[in-house]
Amino acid sequence: MAKLLKKPLKLALVQLASGSDKTANLARARTKVLEATKNGANIVVLPECFNSPYGTKYFPKYAETLIPSPPTEEQSPTYHALSALAKESKAYLVGGSIPEYWEETKKHYNTSLTFGPDGKLLATHRKVHLFDIDIPGKIKFQESEVLSPGNKVTIIDLPEYGKIAVAICYDVRFPELATIAARNGAFLLLYPGAFNLTTGALHWELQARARAMDNQVYVGLCSPARDMEADYNAWGHSMIVDPNAQILSQLEEKEDIAYADLNGERIEEVRKGIPINIQRRFDVYPDISKGDVKYEE
Repeated sequence: MAKLLKKPLKLALVQLASGSDKTANLARARTKVLEATKNGANIVVLPECFNSPYGTKYFPKYAETLIPSPPTEEQSPTYHALSALAKESKAYLVGGSIPEYWEETKKHYNTSLTFGPDGKLLATHRKVHLFDIDIPGKIKFQESEVLSPGNKVTIIDLPEYGKIAVAICYDVRFPELATIAARNGAFLLLYPGAFNLTTGALHWELQARARAMDNQVYVGLCSPARDMEADYNAWGHSMIVDPNAQILSQLEEKEDIAYADLNGERIEEVRKGIPINIQRRFDVYPDISKGDVKYEE
């Protein structure tokens, strides 16, 4: 059987401190991505809403137009900054997420853009599951007040490495997305995400390790750095987890970069030791990766 991960690579998660100045945020992202690739990273990931503050009141103000693609630089300065940065750094760049406005639907989305080392857009993922929660005495947040959901599983083929999957934050709580991606050959699941101090303490590490254990693949969760002066306080603690649910790299709450070396042999080793990938009972329950699944590939 062919390896899921064709050759070793270095993954970097940039835990970025972003503020209200979009131009400054993009400049800071460039500095940190170039730092990551100088240290050998082949895939670099930015956090959710890295070019703006996180919050429903900010989404319309900071939203950019991405369709029709490619947009003009005026319509989406972030698109062009990410494209140029991927080309400059010669790396695959998962551009966290940004607020998007689509004129045709009059709707806003939370959208991730992934670019190749040549600067070309490889895939777009709109957050499928919106963060609508209410924990009494802790936090209430309703993304659906402003945002609309995406409707596709996003799997991206990196020719020299293999397939990765990209989803956003709250998407990690829905194991179906991860299972579908893994059963379609993804070796790495990436989640730019901004868990808060309540849900982060409870479930951030647990979700990362669970998705890795369920599917025996690598998982990366990339958070913004924590800013206690902001309206929304991100958990931080970006982490990379191996196919056996072992944490390879984990940050604190401050701005930093998490690195890990990934290799196909580790996936094979874990799957040989605990072969759940060939022990599923589809005579008892259905294979959720089959049937009417919408993909962005």
